[in-house]
Formats: sequence, C-alpha cells, structure tokens
Amino acid sequence: MAQGPEIDPHESPLALFVFELRRHRTSANLTQKQLAERIDYSESMVAMIESLKRIPSKRFAELCDQALALDGAMTRLHAATTWHKAPEHFRPWLEEEQDATTLRGWEPMLIPGLLQTEAYARLVLSAEPGVTAEAVEERVAGRLQRQSILCRDEPPLLAILMDESVLHRPMGDMDIRREQLTYLLEVARHPQVTIQIVPCVAQTHCGLLGGFIIAERNGSSYAAYVEGQPNGRVIDDRAVITKLIRLYDALRSEAAPARQSLKLIHEAVDQHE
Repeated sequence: MAQGPEIDPHESPLALFVFELRRHRTSANLTQKQLAERIDYSESMVAMIESLKRIPSKRFAELCDQALALDGAMTRLHAATTWHKAPEHFRPWLEEEQDATTLRGWEPMLIPGLLQTEAYARLVLSAEPGVTAEAVEERVAGRLQRQSILCRDEPPLLAILMDESVLHRPMGDMDIRREQLTYLLEVARHPQVTIQIVPCVAQTHCGLLGGFIIAERNGSSYAAYVEGQPNGRVIDDRAVITKLIRLYDALRSEAAPARQSLKLIHEAVDQHE
C-alpha cells in the first residue's frame, strides 16, 4: 500500500492527524485509492494529505470517520491541526479555501492575503489594535502557509480583481512596496492565476463597500468570505452567494484585461525605482 514519508506524530497537530489517518487506514486494509473511493475524493488528494502536502478540511476528516467507523476520532484530531492559531472567525474559511477548485476575489483596499509577501503581510497584521508581536508572527506564518495551495499538483484557479488604488497605497517603506508589487508580477505568471485591475477612471463602482472571495468546487459556488469590521464572516447562503457572483461579474466588466492590468502593475513598480 502507498504510505509516503515517515511521520513523527509529535511534530505537530497536523502530523498527528496524518499519522492516525494512516494507522486507521492500514488497519482497515485499505489503500489510498480505496479510501479515496469511499469518501469521494481523488487518490492524489489522499496521497497529498498523507504526505503533509495538503491540509485536510473538516469535511475530509468527517468522511474518513464515516468510512473507517471511527466515531469522530479524526474530526476531533482535525480541530487541533494547522489552523488552530488562526483567528477563530477565520478558521471556517480556511477549510473552505482548502477544498476549492476555483477562488474568485475582489479587493478594494489591500493586496489579497493569498498574494501578499511576508513583509507586506506583517504590516497588515500588525495594524490591529492591541495585537502582540507573537500573535502577528503566528498569523504571518499562517498566511504564508495558505499560499501553499498554489504549489499543489492541482492548484485552484485564482482569479483576483483589485482596485488600482491598492497598487499605490503607501504600505511601509519603498522596499516593501516594490517587493510586493514585483511579487504580484511573478505570481501572475502562474498558469492558474489571473490578476485584473479595476482602473481609478472607473470612479464610483459597486465594489467600494468591501472585499470578498468566492469558493467554487467543480464549477459550483458553495461558500464566500466577506470582509468586515471588526471581523469578516463566512457565508454559505445561496442567495447571498448569487449576489456576490453578480457583483464580481459587474466588477470584472470594469476591470482592465489581464495584459493591460500587468502593465498597470509594472508602472506602479517603476514609481518605486
């Protein structure tokens, strides 16, 4: 049976989850392919999770409990995995994001978290009143870990719309801004990433009230995260998601094409030379 690299269960909560998953699967005399068939996941997905290359969702843990008759053991272990230090309100979205095959987002104020450099993310996360330096570093690490979804063998399609003002917001010093904008140009070359800029000439438009991101799986939108103060929220209401899809489509109609959008980013980089 396929097994993957040796796992030390004491290394992290995620390592313990994978160790126990392997142990229960092999005890049931199931291959990764057979388990995948029982829970309606791909064999490659199970293999990536068992190799610590993919973070399991809560749904994955629940299905494994059912398939292996574990009475909730994997679900309980999942509660302590990699996102246990993330802000509580954001944890449900991290699970949805992991399962998505397409992510479509809009951001009117900042570079989206999935596209932030470490230095830029640290600036953003340090702005919360009263946040400790330790909490900031934990959240920065979590944000960078989220970005690993683009390194998968089968990464999601990421289609991001940003307001042009985001490119010119004075975040940190010139080096931080230049590094962040240059990184946008680099990640835009990823075959699964599309970045489009809504030019300032669009003036007032329907996206100025806040950012959001919509998760789809195999062509069906099933969850969204909407930014807000003091915390954003995860939405699974179909009617609300449908409105967000319409809003995204309206914003995309205002956006510059991908090639022209990259030119706008290049121009912003040049301003920091």
